[in-house]
Order: sequence, then C-alpha cells, then structure tokens
Amino acid sequence: MAGEVSKDLTKRLLLPQDVVEADKEGIIHFHDSDYYAQHMHNCDLVNLEDMLQNGTVISETRIEKPHSFSTACNIATQIIAQVASNQYGGQSISLAHLAPFVEVSRKKIRGEVLEEVRVFGCTPSEEVINQVVEKRLRQEVIKGVQTIQYQVITLMTTNGQAPFLTVFMYLNEAKNEQEKKDLSMIIEETLKQRYQGVKNEAGVWITPAFPKLIYVLEEDNVNEGTEYYYLTELAARCTAKRLVPDYISEKKMMELKEGNCFPVMGCRSALSPWKNEKGTYQFYGRFNQGVVTINLVDVALSSGGDKDTFWKIFDERLDLCYRALMCRHNRLKGTLSDAAPILWQNGALARLKKGETIDKLLYGGYSTISLGYAGLYECVKYMTGKSHTDPEATPFALEVMEYMNKACNRWKEETNIGFSIYGSPIESTTYKFAKCLQKRFGMVEGVTDRSYITNSYHVNVSEEIDAFAKLKFESQFQALSTGGAISYVEVPNMQGNLPAVLQIIRYIYDNIMYAELNTKSDYCQECGFDGEIKIVTDEGGKLVWECPKCGNRTRTS
Repeated sequence: MAGEVSKDLTKRLLLPQDVVEADKEGIIHFHDSDYYAQHMHNCDLVNLEDMLQNGTVISETRIEKPHSFSTACNIATQIIAQVASNQYGGQSISLAHLAPFVEVSRKKIRGEVLEEVRVFGCTPSEEVINQVVEKRLRQEVIKGVQTIQYQVITLMTTNGQAPFLTVFMYLNEAKNEQEKKDLSMIIEETLKQRYQGVKNEAGVWITPAFPKLIYVLEEDNVNEGTEYYYLTELAARCTAKRLVPDYISEKKMMELKEGNCFPVMGCRSALSPWKNEKGTYQFYGRFNQGVVTINLVDVALSSGGDKDTFWKIFDERLDLCYRALMCRHNRLKGTLSDAAPILWQNGALARLKKGETIDKLLYGGYSTISLGYAGLYECVKYMTGKSHTDPEATPFALEVMEYMNKACNRWKEETNIGFSIYGSPIESTTYKFAKCLQKRFGMVEGVTDRSYITNSYHVNVSEEIDAFAKLKFESQFQALSTGGAISYVEVPNMQGNLPAVLQIIRYIYDNIMYAELNTKSDYCQECGFDGEIKIVTDEGGKLVWECPKCGNRTRTS
C-alpha cells in the first residue's frame, strides 16, 4: 500500500510531467518509484568491518565489538535486516570482515580447553590441545554461517520482503596468512551449506534465493594444484546444483578498476574507484543514489534508421535521463542522518552527527548515480540490419556505449556527481519496453516482434553462440559499462559434468570481469525430485514440464 501511494505521489506531484510521460510510454524507465516519495537510496556496500570492530547502535541499543565468531555473525544479520529496512536496493557484505573473529573464537576456545585440562588434571600434548581447539572452532564456524543463511531467508524487513543480500568471498581481502586460512574455512562452510540448500515446508532440500554469493577467482584458487583450488571445485559443484556463486575475476577487475577488486552492490551495480582523505581507495560504506534506464530501441526506431537523426534523438533522450537522475539526486539532497541512523550515523555507510545532512556523501564520486540502458542488440539490429555480434555492426554498438559514457563524464564534470552507465537489472521492464514499442511502432521483424527486448548489451537469446564466444564478446561491453553489468551463460543441468563448469570458470578468470552460469534448479512437489525437470510435448502438442521420476506435470517449480 505504501508503494502504491508513493507511485501515485511520484506521478502526480514529485516528478516533471515529461519524465512521467516518458516513463509511461516506455521511452525511459524511472526505477523504484514505489520508494521515491521517501528519502531512500538504492544499493550499497555495508561497512561491516567498521561496525563490528568499532561497535554500532541498533534500535537505540549499543552493540559492542563481538567476542566470538558466532556472535559476530548474529550481529551481522541484525545489521543486514536494519539496512534492508532503510533502503530499496541490494546490499553486499564481505566474509573477510567476519574472518578476524575466527581468531577471537580460537583464543576463547583455547582458554576454555586449557581450563578443562586443569580441572581434569591431565597433561595432553600441545598437538592434542590444538586438535580439540580446531575441532570446536570448526563447529563455531558452522554455527555462525548457518545463522547468516537461515536468518537472512527468514527475516522480514519493513517493506515485507527478505533482504536482498550478496555475500562476497575474496581470499585476498584477508590481512595476513592466518586470517586468509580462517577466511577460507568460512568460505568453505558457506559453499557447503549453500550446496546442501534449505528445507522447505515439506522437508525437502531446495535452493534458497538469498543470500546471493560472489566468489572471486584468484591466482591461488583458479589453477589446479594451488592451495585454495579445492574451494573453486566446491564452488563449481555448488553452481551446478544451486545456481550460485557468481564469479568475479580478480585479474580482469584489477585491469578495469585501477588495481582494485571489490564486490558489486546487490546483483551488479558497481562503484567507481574513489580515494578518501587519506589517499587510500575506499569501497565499503559507499552507495548508489538511484537509476534511470534509457530504451535504446526506441531511440533507434524514432530515428527511422537515419544515423544523424539517431544521434540527435539520442542527445534529447540522454538529456531527459539526466534531468530524471537529477530528480533522484535532489530527492536525497538535504536528507538528515536521523532518517536512517543505522546507515548514516552508526557505521553502515557513515558516522555523521545527529541533525547533519548526508549531502557531502552525494558529491565527489563517493556515491554513484546510474544511467541504465536496455536493448542494445535491437537498437543495432534496426540501425545496421545486423546483430551487434556481427563484426560489421559491433563498432556501432561500441560507439553507442562510448556515447553514453561521454555523456556521463560530461555530467560528472558539470555537477561533481558520480554518474556512470549501468547494465540495469530490468527483467520485468524488458516486457514493458517491448509492449510500449509495439504500441508505438508496430511489429518490426527482429526488433519488436517478441514480448521482450534484450537486456543491456547481452547477446540475443535466439542467436547460436557457445559459452566461451559469448563471454569473450560481452567482455568488451562490460569494460564500457562502468557502473556495473553481469554476463550470463545459460546451461542445462551440469551436475554430471563438473569439468566443463570448471573450464568455464577458468575462462571467466582470463577473459571477463563478472559472470555467472544459469543452470537448472528444479523441484517436483509430488515426489521431491530435485534434478532437471524435462520439457515434453503433451497429447495436444503443447510443451509442458514433466518430472522424470514420477511423471508429475502439474506441481513442479
């Protein structure tokens, strides 16, 4: 109800009417208008390290630095719920920020074991004591990871949803070798528990939607025989069964992000490198102000295929997006830190004073604001007659991307605000755009004759292309999509072909910054089968889902 009221206020009172009309006609998409009436931002990287190490406040209660790993995990879930209730986008945390508390627990457990030894009056060797300590420590890690997994999927935020949480797994974030080993233990347990899944109400193990996992590929885990390759093998098994983790290539991200590797915010929104007053790069505690997406297909069709007209209309539409984005910026401007203390006063994003505005965080590139884009394939197809994968048409596709980047850079210089272009997650909006295009331009073969348009720069689903060629082709567009993007490889059930999964993972490391495998994760509600549900033809010639174990055709998911 609150969302519907916000949409109504946004359309009638808060946005310029030309922006409202453009959104209605599918020329642009003004994201998340159901939250626009409130002074809320989009997505962020939670500074969990600061909150755990230096304490925080939750619901006016002071939370001190935790004294064990399991307590740190419990506090983290409380932070996640509070953050999710004060924003509308995804949030990301890093397991590296929890890793120091493994050593805290190790020392605590060791003290307990030594006390037990004293009470029993025995004299075990140091090796035996260490074995007992590490065994109990492993149980502590299992309990802590389980807390995060189950709390996140059972929590309900004030907007009636489970938190959109991404968990980042990056070994090289550890500050020393012991912490790296402890972090690897947390990552291993996180992957094992996700591979197992969670039980639904019928007691069957299924794939949970959250938290989303991102696993970073590095030199010491991507090559067979390296110290942490066992984690990558576990990640591959988990991907084949449970869809996650997604993969970031440390090598490629460092090439594109000034030598840095860091998580995306939520599902794909990426920050730009930024240095704090100490001159060091900072990513955690930063956020995105919001998104407006341009319909590139509409630009092309409105031009009638004339290149000069195309660029002229493109400029007009970009100006429209700029004004809509500035509405988002100005909606946040003047917001008091008191509006969301967990974010602005108690460390999730900042430690501002009470009564202080968040304005200084909106400028200088500390936070980003995103120009989304959709339908690059159809845009290029209409303007050139060829797919953007065709070598003759690819230069025009890259020119369109570079044109949007130049616009963002120009706006950034004029305003000191961190504009960037973003392959936005607009799964439902691809249908809205397609519907609006058909209404405005009718059925144009290869352009508007489907019920959707292609998201961002992706290769159209109708094209025959192998996984490796797709990733290689799309990597050049990821490099230009500075505000974030993700590439997908659609595959069947791969649980019986893990070498192929590992081969794709290795290819991701060498060729593309951020990618995932979309595999099958099916479940039969009749017999509990959780392999691949087959698509068969029924008696009437209609394609239907059928469980290969029990033949059920009506209760599958």
